[in-house]
Amino acid sequence: MPTGRPRRRRWPWIVAALAVVVVAVGALIFQPWLLFVDTEVDDEIPVAVTTSPSAAPAGPVVIAAGTFIGHEHDTTGRVTVIERPDGARLLAIENLETTTGPDVNVWLSAAPVIPGVRGWRSAAGADHVDLGDIKGNRGDQVYPIPPGVDLARYRAVVLWCVRFSVSFGAAELEPPESPVDPVRGR
Repeated sequence: MPTGRPRRRRWPWIVAALAVVVVAVGALIFQPWLLFVDTEVDDEIPVAVTTSPSAAPAGPVVIAAGTFIGHEHDTTGRVTVIERPDGARLLAIENLETTTGPDVNVWLSAAPVIPGVRGWRSAAGADHVDLGDIKGNRGDQVYPIPPGVDLARYRAVVLWCVRFSVSFGAAELEPPESPVDPVRGR
């Protein structure tokens, strides 16, 4: 018959310690608290106009525009590419509403904008120009476009979560509608 102190079981303590480690690592990777944090940005967007091909622009001109569709997260807002008289181009995001996430960047992408779940990862393997970290998940933001970027090739704006390789939302860039000529009616 065994005598002495009863043996204490260690496995519950080991399982509890492992559970704490798994929860801590998961929290660091997924950062779930970001779902409850909003960062509002209010960059000044240059006032730009669309011009007819015959008119010489006197100020900033909209050369492309689009509207966000949501992918992994609900995303809304409008994007415009503005060209200043000096030739510098800016990407303006207006009225952005999306979820805050870890490591989200603004990309100009060669991938097509595909709605629904199929579009979540469509930009993953496509050529892109990274304009940098997203400034916030709400509001108006402006990003300089590097000189020499071919906008005929990069026809999409993607809010790309680098950590999880997924699009939060995307917008297809299209030439703006020409203003109506009051004399000709078109």
